[in-house]
Amino acid sequence: MAKLEPLIGGQGRVEVRALARLLEQPVHCGQYPPAQPVWHCSVRNHAADRILSDGEWAHVAREMVAGAGLAAHGDTRAVRWVAVRHAVDHIHIVATLVRQDGATVWLPKGLWRRCQLTARRLEIQYGLRRVGPPDYTGHRYPDSVEISEAVRAGRSGTLREELRGRVRVAAAAAGTEDEFFDVLGGSGVLVRLRTSDHAGQACGYAVALPGVRTAAGQPIYFGGGRLAADMTLPKLRMRWSVASQVPPGSPRPAVNRHARVTALRQAGQAAQDAARAVGDSARSDGNGVQATMVAAADLLVTVARAYERDWCGPLHRAADYFDRAARGRYGWVAAPTSRSQELRAHARLIWLMGRVSGDDDAYAALRLVLQLGRLADAIAQLRAAQLRLHQARDARIAGLALRRVAAGGRATVAVTATSRPTPARTGGGGRRTRHGGHL
Repeated sequence: MAKLEPLIGGQGRVEVRALARLLEQPVHCGQYPPAQPVWHCSVRNHAADRILSDGEWAHVAREMVAGAGLAAHGDTRAVRWVAVRHAVDHIHIVATLVRQDGATVWLPKGLWRRCQLTARRLEIQYGLRRVGPPDYTGHRYPDSVEISEAVRAGRSGTLREELRGRVRVAAAAAGTEDEFFDVLGGSGVLVRLRTSDHAGQACGYAVALPGVRTAAGQPIYFGGGRLAADMTLPKLRMRWSVASQVPPGSPRPAVNRHARVTALRQAGQAAQDAARAVGDSARSDGNGVQATMVAAADLLVTVARAYERDWCGPLHRAADYFDRAARGRYGWVAAPTSRSQELRAHARLIWLMGRVSGDDDAYAALRLVLQLGRLADAIAQLRAAQLRLHQARDARIAGLALRRVAAGGRATVAVTATSRPTPARTGGGGRRTRHGGHL
């Protein structure tokens, strides 16, 4: 209504005091007003969405407050609320939690789920970018405190993101629970175990970085479940429930260039077979396919760690998207299969081989990256057939990123190899490296 529009005061400031008094009237007259009588919700479109009109945003606001159970359609005694659009792509909804008849509205449990379901329906109605359901396959979005701390520290990612990456590498590289904690400790991560009151055994863990502390000087710990739904200790144990081809605690294999190239080539063949198996699975979401995809994510993260030193490098970022696309819903961890154990054994072997250090093993690593990119394409087709659109999108992003890394890195390897001078006794001519075409 035009008469409710806030006035523009001095220096261009918007005067909202009159509007606030109207919203607060039922609260002051209510019988038992809550201590925190205001509900706030922001609704934002994706950057790729079309611009909605004021009338469309008004309809979105009415549907959101009705879906939240605050103001049902046609209820003239509902709470007072207002929607403010101060940018083209989003609105803010503010409601006071006392009805016109004086009754207090207590926010129900699962309110966020109601709002999410309403938003999913509106996405379809208006033809907007569809967001996946809250199935815990995505990451928890960092809050403003985490983002601000990362900016002050000059890090390219938040503390939670770096810890998630380190835990993922340790989980992929380890064969047992003890080895998992050893790898974490060796990477400079502080580990705190939570033990059961009855059995006295470890039932959970939390991790922190020694250089990041609170104002009181205490480390900032994150439990495994706060990093990802499938990173709790019981779910990680399921990854190590079957002995891998590289037994835990076995001596480190002979590390030389030939052995590393052989391991990378064998892993590439296993990734190619996995891509074929996922591509043949159609709409299946069975145990075997799910276990294969998660094990392939472990393989990719160990390759990224062997190839890149930066935790936020392009290969690590691609591995993060791949991991989200491969996860099971609601933190489901599929039982290991022979194929998943083979992939996990290759991941562990690549970790034990150490970092890529020469042209030959770098070339083999990039061939493996390309095979994993093709596997990501197969996962994208599977997730799209399952209508798990956000995971399909993550898989497509991962596949594109992996192909770019393979193409760019391959060119770098070729240039490095051909530009190296040859000793005079060989008669001239640099060492030749295949170049052009696909890996």
